[in-house]
Amino acid sequence: MNNATRDVDTVDVVVVGAGQAGLSSAYHLARAGLDHVVLDHAPRPGGAWQYRWPSLTYGRVHGMHALPGMELTGADPLRPSSEVIGEYFASYEDRFDLRVRRPVDVSAVREGDDGRLRVETSVGVWSARAVINATGTWDRPFWPRYPGQETFRGRQLHTANYPGPQDFAGARVIVVGGGTSAVQHLLEIAEVAAETTWVTRRPPVFRDGGFGEAEGRAAVALVDERVRRGLPPQSVVSVTGLPLNEAVRAGLASGVLDRRPVFDRITATGAVWADGSRVGADVILWATGFRAAVDHLAPLRLREPGGGIRVEGTGAVRDERVHLVGYGPSASTIGANRAGGAAVREIRRLLTREPVGSPAA
Repeated sequence: MNNATRDVDTVDVVVVGAGQAGLSSAYHLARAGLDHVVLDHAPRPGGAWQYRWPSLTYGRVHGMHALPGMELTGADPLRPSSEVIGEYFASYEDRFDLRVRRPVDVSAVREGDDGRLRVETSVGVWSARAVINATGTWDRPFWPRYPGQETFRGRQLHTANYPGPQDFAGARVIVVGGGTSAVQHLLEIAEVAAETTWVTRRPPVFRDGGFGEAEGRAAVALVDERVRRGLPPQSVVSVTGLPLNEAVRAGLASGVLDRRPVFDRITATGAVWADGSRVGADVILWATGFRAAVDHLAPLRLREPGGGIRVEGTGAVRDERVHLVGYGPSASTIGANRAGGAAVREIRRLLTREPVGSPAA
């Protein structure tokens, strides 16, 4: 599709992002008969999945849920998840004629004319009665700061740029972070590295046994509480604990997953703890998570004093025209699906009111 610069276009709804949450929203918008456009900055279908490392095969994916109206069946568990899910998203866009426009970078969403929102992008401007923000977190990797970090002479990289274990052969590697990605990195890097050290701020919590619907609802409720208070959201995984599968049990037994508390400072050749102990390192891998990619919404001043955007359901409390899906409690794949449908229902109710309404008081 030609993405040449264009004049202002007018639609009912602009969807920003075409990952799980964005495609779910587009599906429900199409079923509702609402005029909309989906803008995605990625070069091809697949959302954040297209950037995942090749060694993350589909069979090792944690919690992938099918998009509404089309199951993902028959996938080879040994194929890279980036390929499997990328192809699935592409087929989904084709089946439901979602007509995602890409690559399009959304730079700002601000107040427009006549109660509309002005969506400014790399290819022009859209005027919308509502915006569904589905930008996820992959574009905002979080890099914590520690004394001496700039002096480290080895390599530092983040999960967002993780190339797979082959790049760490023979190296001494410190992996920082207590989530699922950190555990996956450690288990495969340890097979080729000279030495691995696992560092986390808090002791990891491993979950043994089943994780059913009741446990899932409880975990989502904890994340939802923060969002309702206007605090930056935590991931659902951060409150569910780490699953104790066969590979993790083996890592615990072998000592690969023996965790150390976070270091006091970083040196040119490694890290130093408060008790004076040291670990030499060639690489520091920051598996320290991501933050919500919502900077383009800054002109609307949606953030609360606590630093987050307060959300009721999917709607921003400070502006009922803006809905966030894949944010906070809807950051899981099944949560993103449900949030897409919920956002469209709320937007339909909003758009039946005349006039279109300015930001909520």
